[in-house]
Amino acid sequence: MAAYLRDMENTTLAFRPFTVSVSTADVADLQDRLARTRLPQPAPTDDWDAGTPNSYLREAVAAWRDFDWTAAEERINAVPHFTTEIDGQTIHFIHVRSTHEGATPLLLAHTYPGSSIDYLDLIDRLVDPVAHGGRAEDAFDVVIPDAPGYGFSQPLASTGWTVGRVAAAYDRLMRGLGYGSYGIHGSDNGAMVARELGLLEPAGFLGLHVLQLFSFPSGDPAEFEKLEPADYAGLEHMQWFQSVGGYNTMNASRPQTVSVGLSDSPVGLLAYSELFNSFGNGTSLVPLESILLEVSVNWFANAASGMSRSYLENARADAAAEGAEPRINAARTGVAVFADDFQTIRVFAERDNSNIVHWSRFDEGGHFAALERPDVLAADIRAFFSRG
Repeated sequence: MAAYLRDMENTTLAFRPFTVSVSTADVADLQDRLARTRLPQPAPTDDWDAGTPNSYLREAVAAWRDFDWTAAEERINAVPHFTTEIDGQTIHFIHVRSTHEGATPLLLAHTYPGSSIDYLDLIDRLVDPVAHGGRAEDAFDVVIPDAPGYGFSQPLASTGWTVGRVAAAYDRLMRGLGYGSYGIHGSDNGAMVARELGLLEPAGFLGLHVLQLFSFPSGDPAEFEKLEPADYAGLEHMQWFQSVGGYNTMNASRPQTVSVGLSDSPVGLLAYSELFNSFGNGTSLVPLESILLEVSVNWFANAASGMSRSYLENARADAAAEGAEPRINAARTGVAVFADDFQTIRVFAERDNSNIVHWSRFDEGGHFAALERPDVLAADIRAFFSRG
């Protein structure tokens, strides 16, 4: 990691304006593929018990065929987009500056299977808090990159893009944009990148606000003595989450194999993106329109291979580090736990993160709070980074 940082410090970044522009031929190709969808033989019960059901896919495909990509593209391009090259990799990002003086620079790190599109609904709430019931002094400049292999940060130029390397690249991006200090918010893959930045704790780092801290029992019985009743419910939710997360194993072992189907079949990509539906447990509040926008971006960017490969890179890095001393994040940290998301358990989280200063719980919302409850999430981010 030190080598990555050292090399990047000696690099001046060049920024190029970027416009999302999908050809009419590519849109027509998607429509043709959707029209020729062949669904699998139905399961004995047409529900989410064994994965994405045909009933959902029929409804989603019908809606996708009516999806107005031209309008979606206009919405995406309503904010400024750029690309740059960091560590040999093209990185696409959104950059929106606030009109409020002294705005806090904030990097937003996206999910899997998401992209920078995760945060379209959050941008104005953060950049112009006054328009949303907030204070001018809580305004942010926002930078929203696509991680290498995700969204429009294509194609992957090299192997080895772990969350740690992504974190180092993001720090270089923020420095290249002229920010001497900044904070980060992240969910899912973005939460892991955010914690890696906490471990780096570069000069001027203002802290990380995340939806999850992926801390698990160490095996020490004393840890369980400190758990509260709600924590045991969190453990049960954690076990369920792992039991339905088969994509973790596939992505972490054979990403190129699975990406063949995801890159050739839009409905395959849609079905594999079942995390947007909380694996079908009935709790997801993500609108179908938002899911179709996310999957459309991944389809047109042909992002399946790079997205899946990120799991392999992290799994290999974890295997190489097995037996090493645990790394403690000492950076200022805030956590927002939503009711139907992975339930971060504070006892474990505080073992791995020594400076948790903000902890919120919300009774509604899940893994994609930026898509589900953007007002609530924006307010919690403002509360964590508040300057007064």
